[in-house]
Parts: sequence; structure tokens; C-alpha cells
Amino acid sequence: MSEPEIARRCTACGVSVRQHAMFCPQCGNPIADTAPTQALDSVPRPPTPRPSEDGVRARVEKLQKFSSVVIDQAGYDPSLRFLLVAAALFLLFLVLLILSKVIG
Repeated sequence: MSEPEIARRCTACGVSVRQHAMFCPQCGNPIADTAPTQALDSVPRPPTPRPSEDGVRARVEKLQKFSSVVIDQAGYDPSLRFLLVAAALFLLFLVLLILSKVIG
């Protein structure tokens, strides 16, 4: 059986974190590598420059704010609802067209 992809928790905020994550997706704090997996130890990795914590935290907060605004506005956007209804009607038209060719 395979290992779960989300196997750890952030020590700062307690959110579930993917096994190979370097930073917490919720608060942006670095994740301590407590239990390295055997597969990662056998593969040599090139050294990667670590970004500053302040820059990462600022980007995470900006992304959280933007995504929450987009998600909140999606329910109230009439153009999005129009596109969904138009797509559903187009699919219904295609199904009826195919059925008329098969039956008729």
C-alpha cells in the first residue's frame, strides 16, 4: 500500500502538509524535515537557493487573499452562471441532435 501524500502537520498552525513540502501552505513557515523517506535519500538533489521567509510569507498571504476574493465572487457572478447555463444547453442540443440522427 502506498504512503499517504499528506502525512505531516505544520508545527506553527497545525494544518496538514504534503510529505515533501518545504513550506506550510497556510502560514508560510518552513517545515522541518523530521522523517526523510528512503526514496528521496537515494536520489542526489542539486542545491537549491532558499528564498527569504518574509518574501514567501508575503506571497502566500497575497495568494490567499486573492484566491478567497475570487472564490467569494464566483457565486455572485452572473456572467459565470450564464456561461454554465449556455454550456449545459449546448450539450443538451448535441445529445438531442445525436439522438435524432440515431433514431431518425
